[in-house]
Amino acid sequence: MKISILTLFPEMFESVFSSSIINRAITNKHVEIELINFRDFSDSKHGQVDDTPYGGGSGMVIKCQPIIDALNSIKTKDSYVILTAPVGKLYKQETARKLMEKKHIIIICGHYEGIDARVYKYCDEIISIGDYILTGGELAAMVISDSLIRLVEGVIDEDSINEESFEQGLLEHNHYTKPRDYNGDLVPEVLLSGHHENIRKYRLKESLRLTKLYRPDLLENREYTKEELEFLKEIEDWFKFINMLLSLGAYRISTPLI
Repeated sequence: MKISILTLFPEMFESVFSSSIINRAITNKHVEIELINFRDFSDSKHGQVDDTPYGGGSGMVIKCQPIIDALNSIKTKDSYVILTAPVGKLYKQETARKLMEKKHIIIICGHYEGIDARVYKYCDEIISIGDYILTGGELAAMVISDSLIRLVEGVIDEDSINEESFEQGLLEHNHYTKPRDYNGDLVPEVLLSGHHENIRKYRLKESLRLTKLYRPDLLENREYTKEELEFLKEIEDWFKFINMLLSLGAYRISTPLI
């Protein structure tokens, strides 16, 4: 896979792409990263890429010319163009999976008040990483790139990927390591049993419990297995019991429910 990023600030990506898993993926040629400063394509002698908005208003708008010229310089029949913008569809793991089918991803980083809307017609998809405001699309491009690179074959062990949050539509179960006893806080006994089937069931139930507790929206319209339905019934009964004790003032939660 090749990822090209059109940005005004290519230096922002240097530390991210030169560290950890992403750096190894690039070094081992699992992925190719291309950073393009679209200021270099400005037709202004001073390299200006923004201007005041037609119709008035605050802020500056990125001009369409430098972006479109930069895009046309690298775009091929295999390219899939993404624009990061608040109007885009919310980015999810399933989006990352679909993008993995593309050979060449081009990400355009928005900035300032916005981008001239005439750029939109050159894009295959517009993506938002959340309902909040960033100073620019560079951080969004990093998030998208990271989520894609880790899915490239050979970058991360496939079993590790499949067990992570959102891959199965659930939050991931909690993890523990040594020491077994930390100030009286013990690792769940089942994880020390060596019984793989019991451990699998425990982790699945914990994934369901954490999802029910923190992201119940992920459970909407989920197609449950028979086993999951049984676990979910136990979890819901547990929640009802805790809520009853809390309403009676007979129970205090002194530790997080995680």
